[in-house]
Parts: sequence; structure tokens; C-alpha cells
Amino acid sequence: MKWLKRTGLALLFLPVIVITIYILYDIFGMCVNHIATGRQTNKLQVNLEKEIPDIEIISVYSETGNTSGTGNHVDCLSAIVFSTKMQESEIVNKMSAYYEFDEWKCYVYQTEDGNYLFYLNTSAPFVDNIVGH
Repeated sequence: MKWLKRTGLALLFLPVIVITIYILYDIFGMCVNHIATGRQTNKLQVNLEKEIPDIEIISVYSETGNTSGTGNHVDCLSAIVFSTKMQESEIVNKMSAYYEFDEWKCYVYQTEDGNYLFYLNTSAPFVDNIVGH
């Protein structure tokens, strides 16, 4: 009779345990995605500073989430605005050792005020996470 009571309690708490595990997994994925975005942005900044000697970083922006607005996926977005005397083609040439430029997920362009924007958007490690919904 005691085993029947224990089995009944286990079946009663099983949905609570499964839901708790799912929520903890989503929270873990969310933390990992934010850490990945921070690392990507820091690495981009280090690479820029290493390859462009006269660089002056103006602003650094990063975002973790669904950046395109389509579907439910998670992206790691890094955008750095900087100034330099180099031309856009020289910047792309130097940075192509680290990044694959495709005019959609990774590109450099000159803004109206003469500065440059380096835009990098990659897929997050936990691509189907609550952050992307």
C-alpha cells in the first residue's frame, strides 16, 4: 500500500518537475546567449583595435534576441561605430581575416558623418530560446 502512495505522489509531482527543468533550461540558455553576445562584441572590438592603428571607438552596441523580427530565433548582434582615416575597402580587407562579409549579417559602411559602422549578426548558441520569441 505504501508503494502505491509513493507512486501516486511521484505521478502528481512529475509535471511540476518537468516544467521546472524546462524553465531552468531556458534560463540557462538565455544566460549563455547573453554571454555569447558579450564575447562576440568584445572580440570584434579587440580585432578592430588590433588591425586599425588610428581607430577611435565612438560607440559599442550589442543585442541578444530576435533582431530580424521574423520567426522565433535568437541572434547575437554587435555594432561598433568608429572613426579612422582608412578607407572602407581597406577596413574590409583587414577584417576579412576574421569575418566573412556578406552585406547582410556582416558588413562595414560609412555613415553620413564620416564614421564607420561595423555590423555583425550571428546565430546564438541556444537558437530556439525564450529570448527570441
